[in-house]
Amino acid sequence: MKLTILGGGGFRVPLVYGALLTDRAEGRVTEVVLHDLDAGRLSAVGRVLAEQAAGVPDAPTVTATTDLDEALRGADFVFSAIRVGGLEGRAADERVALDEGVLGQETVGAGGIAYGLRTVPVAVDIARRVARLAPDAWVINFTNPAGLVTEAMSRHLGHRVIGICDSPVGLGRRIARVLGADPNEAWIDYVGLNHLGWVRGLRIAGRDELPRLLADPDLLGSFEEGKLFGVDWLRSLGAIPNEYLHYYYFNREAVRAYQQAEKTRGAFLADQQARFYDEVGAPGARALEVWDRTRAEREATYMSENRETAGAGERDADDLSGGYEKVALALMRAIARDERTTLILNVRNQGTLSVLDRDAVIEVPCLVDANGAHPVSVAPLPDHATGLVCSVKAVEREVLAAAESASRTTAVKAFALHPLVDSVNVARRLVEGYTSVHPGLAYLK
Repeated sequence: MKLTILGGGGFRVPLVYGALLTDRAEGRVTEVVLHDLDAGRLSAVGRVLAEQAAGVPDAPTVTATTDLDEALRGADFVFSAIRVGGLEGRAADERVALDEGVLGQETVGAGGIAYGLRTVPVAVDIARRVARLAPDAWVINFTNPAGLVTEAMSRHLGHRVIGICDSPVGLGRRIARVLGADPNEAWIDYVGLNHLGWVRGLRIAGRDELPRLLADPDLLGSFEEGKLFGVDWLRSLGAIPNEYLHYYYFNREAVRAYQQAEKTRGAFLADQQARFYDEVGAPGARALEVWDRTRAEREATYMSENRETAGAGERDADDLSGGYEKVALALMRAIARDERTTLILNVRNQGTLSVLDRDAVIEVPCLVDANGAHPVSVAPLPDHATGLVCSVKAVEREVLAAAESASRTTAVKAFALHPLVDSVNVARRLVEGYTSVHPGLAYLK
């Protein structure tokens, strides 16, 4: 099988390739094509992958190209992990928002809207090309904002595009470990949008063990989300929220922490990855060793401002291993080999959440087989979660409308309607600020 990775010069590509190297079954990926606009980054990542494959029999072949059509033609799976505007664009997203006193995170609030407005037109173009050049391919989208981008692509690819995220998987595994259970044997009752969901139950051998966790303050406060949100708030909710909900529940503290930080997350990663690509390109560099060291630093500093605000301390070692590459590989296996499995994915609603229409992309457990991902029926959300989900989905729809119509007025509406943007005037200034720093938003008129 041929796997095309869009954003193939990206830092996390070796995670995906490393997962492929462990797959020895029939019907596995045998050819990997890396596509990126930056030939230098492609070359650097190619060196890391070559070191990963050293000594591995029948490792998937790797080729690289800057020609998108060439990369897509004949693909069985397309893994999309692009970053429109690069990390410099992310840093600008953060800074413009923080200067207005609102959150500029990559997927949440004003920063997520700006990133979506830049990314949706590119993602739609990719979807149209896939439909033309590789109509039988399955697209696995990790490009952020993952739910929004998956919904944009689904309008052209239907159910053949599926969004993935490692955040809910990591949350479920942490809860299972705290309860002394095997994460692989637990059923996670999770529902929401990407980066906006809640674990409402965790069943082990048919029994919901979440009430036991919520009733034990020592257990509840012993893992990442317990430290981040606090025991009292989790017990009030009666659920365990995705870590990104910290930006909503503790927004004022998060904004203050990001304003006071020496660098925004985007600026930190931009500097870190510039060093990585320079170092890997040096004569005699041990590319895989450099990548491993850089990845460890990246994972350890993830959401560090939020943890500092909450007094949560350092991340646990078990939380530093990532995971989205395992979700991607499990998804590909299930579809390609009809190895039925259950995964938390971003898919069309299809009536799963009654408060949203059938085409809205949501994040829920899905049964996966050769015909794709099928969302599992879930109980209704409580009112507070329903309100937030509906509000953010309405914003996503305005972003899609703005990207389709190139309407600056609609873009202002998208910002103004977001729960974390507190004024229409702020929304107008955000649009002014973002269009002045991002060439990729010049299409808004």
